[in-house]
Amino acid sequence: MNTTAIVLAAGRSTRMNSKKPKVLHPLLGRPMAFYALEAAEQASGARPVAIIGHEAEIVRQALGDKAETVLQEPQLGTGHAVWQAQALLDKRSDYILVTTADMPLLTGETLRGLVQAQQAHAGPMTLLTVVTQEARGFGRIVRDAEGRIQAVIEEAHATPQQLAIRELNTSVYCFTAEWLWQALPRIPLSPKGEYYLTDLVGIAVADGQSIQTINAPEPGETIGINTRLHLAEAESFLRERINRQWMLAGVTLIDPSSTYIEPGVTIGQDSVLWPNTYLHGNTTIGEDCVIGPNTIIRDTHIGNGCRVLASVLERAVVEDRVDIGPFAHLRKGAHLGEGVHMGNFGEVKNSYLGPGSKIGHFSYIGDATIGNNVNIGAGTITCNFDGKQKNHTDIGSDVFIGSDTMLVAPVKIGDGARTGAGAVVTKNLPEYTLAVGMPARAIRKLEKSD
Repeated sequence: MNTTAIVLAAGRSTRMNSKKPKVLHPLLGRPMAFYALEAAEQASGARPVAIIGHEAEIVRQALGDKAETVLQEPQLGTGHAVWQAQALLDKRSDYILVTTADMPLLTGETLRGLVQAQQAHAGPMTLLTVVTQEARGFGRIVRDAEGRIQAVIEEAHATPQQLAIRELNTSVYCFTAEWLWQALPRIPLSPKGEYYLTDLVGIAVADGQSIQTINAPEPGETIGINTRLHLAEAESFLRERINRQWMLAGVTLIDPSSTYIEPGVTIGQDSVLWPNTYLHGNTTIGEDCVIGPNTIIRDTHIGNGCRVLASVLERAVVEDRVDIGPFAHLRKGAHLGEGVHMGNFGEVKNSYLGPGSKIGHFSYIGDATIGNNVNIGAGTITCNFDGKQKNHTDIGSDVFIGSDTMLVAPVKIGDGARTGAGAVVTKNLPEYTLAVGMPARAIRKLEKSD
């Protein structure tokens, strides 16, 4: 039995008070619609269909291959939105799951439960409801004395008695496709000139059909986002969910409330995250690491047994047992080999540092390849930009670079070479040679044991 999910994503961003389409507002670094689309695909096993309308082309481009898209123009309500997908799905699916892009906290597991409940149900529809004291503008589920659903009453039209009902309609449904397509044209036009999906409940009741509900396991999953207050509330719930997941998986969070982990991050067992740690994008952290406090890491791979203190890492690679910070900055293309030490106020960009090399403090390494067991003295700078292009610095293994050395690229430093403090190196330096001065000049050869 085939199931396809329809994700409603055509709404405006009026109450967000924003130029950006509401469904593209970020939640933990990703557009909120992405969460709804992924959960829908997990539940149905097929790529979902997104109904788009407001700023349709912007939304279509942002969603990319995460969904097929169908344009709703004009936007005449939720019933009209689902109807737009009939031509695409009429012969494709036995069941239709309907959810919304502005309800990003629903899990694939919850939606899968809704689908499975409808597949086992003789009637045409199953509603996802929630029992909570926080109404959030949801419609009320009205039942008869035997507990059968009679209607969904929108909050704006509810009587005081109906407003006291705590069972709420989340506007998430699973339908038998055949019944849905014949019922949609029967939805009456509302006084506002729109067609509402909730009216299908009344149509099913009038037809004598059975209507089923399942209850959301966690009320927080049903937080819908209409304002930036809701967005902040949803982000807090999602952060708590992700942080709990990692703590149960064997990661220590010293203060979960001040730890920010985006969904694409992976963390190894027995790693420790200190407060004010921010892990963004496709970041991976190995086992037995200590990260933070006050650290930002984005799209970076970190190996096992690393220590990163009060630093910023962006699109970098850090191998095992590397020690970084405080106040270090790894920029795009930085690659630190095993056992590298990078101290305070160091910056590395588009460069490789071989195993065992050390940058103590106050140095900039850009567009460079550095061998094994190299010591970079304080204040060292690779002068990689000549005003027109970036040039490369190549430093061999077992090199000692004295404090305040300027390496004017392109330049190559041979294995075992040394520079004196304050040297300005403008020419290649042979291996096992000592150079001093400005510009630096070779003054003697060194023994390999020096």
